[in-house]
Amino acid sequence: MLHDGLPSLLDELARLAELPLERGETLPARAYTSADFHELEKDRIFRSDWLCVGHVSQVSRPGDYVRVDDLGVPLVITRDEHGDLHALSRVCRHRFMDVLPPETTPDQGSLKRITCPYHTWTYRLNGEFAGQLAGAPLMNKVEFDRAACRLPQYRLEVWHGLLMVSADPDAAPLAPQLTALDATLAPYRLDDLVVAYTARWDGVPANWKVAFENGSENYHHMGSHANTLDRIVPGKDTVVDECEGRGFSMYTPFAPDMEIPQGPDGRELVGTLIPGLGLRQLSGMTVAGVFPNMAMALLPDSVTFVRWVPTGPLTHDALVTVLAPAEARQRPGFDAYVEASRQQFEIIQAEDLVAVRGVQRGLATDPAPSGGRFSHLERPLWQFQRYLAERLAGVGAVTP
Repeated sequence: MLHDGLPSLLDELARLAELPLERGETLPARAYTSADFHELEKDRIFRSDWLCVGHVSQVSRPGDYVRVDDLGVPLVITRDEHGDLHALSRVCRHRFMDVLPPETTPDQGSLKRITCPYHTWTYRLNGEFAGQLAGAPLMNKVEFDRAACRLPQYRLEVWHGLLMVSADPDAAPLAPQLTALDATLAPYRLDDLVVAYTARWDGVPANWKVAFENGSENYHHMGSHANTLDRIVPGKDTVVDECEGRGFSMYTPFAPDMEIPQGPDGRELVGTLIPGLGLRQLSGMTVAGVFPNMAMALLPDSVTFVRWVPTGPLTHDALVTVLAPAEARQRPGFDAYVEASRQQFEIIQAEDLVAVRGVQRGLATDPAPSGGRFSHLERPLWQFQRYLAERLAGVGAVTP
């Protein structure tokens, strides 16, 4: 049964979603601490809406797979011999074993078939038969319809090279919901990039929305990142696009006197530029995001996208993927560039962790409403509230 406080919390969410940006207010603290609110998010967002789960380069060849747990259900993305992608359940149809357990299998790799390690039931990965049972040893003495046994499939779309999955078979197609971002992302040619490296922070002690909201605005650069990011992309110079719907974008020009990262030998560590970028893309950083939980930083030499996946009402995992041009791998200094990039990101993440942990500690006191207002740089957070109201409280899309 729902907690008595949940209806009032949803009413408050609906009220906030009706406010114009100039009078926008932060979500009440209970939205970041309530177990009932968290359960509703799992049901109406993470188990039914579209989520980013990776990049096409992670499954570039027939037989490639990548394991996915973002939706709260175990999935695997595979590519068949015709080049088609499939999102399959990892739950064996026999006794519900994870067919690709993380204890014994890598996060991504290549397979001809999936074999459950428990009783060695085997599933096909080719074409229209993807997920179909191929073998079940010692089952010839029981009544058993092999033809009807297959791993369930989930909805999958590739949007600008990103793998987007929904557990809802009736979910509206995603791409038409994000057309406002097409022109912003097109110059970066995300489809042609490849994964340079990945990183993750597990069990971060903060609600996922705290971290996502932190990653969706540059207003905090002058505080959290005063000696790092703000010297490269000053938050005060950010221009936030007036987007609507489930996507947002903003642009920050590079500081005129920004310092280029250098390696131990004093050489500048500059990556391979993404081909075909215009002056605007070469002169600053674009941040774009897709609700509910993905934001990306687009730079002249790389694209980093981050997903914040809830693991409970008060914890989340932060999953980071950095993309670079394929030809960058052929450069002699690529490994040094990747290591420098990784170290720089760890510094930024450490600064962000101070912020999200601090915010969560404040929320835990169940404070009274802040009485504050959103800065114009926090428009994506105001927009995010409207998304949440639509998904959780049944409030239709609101126009300014």
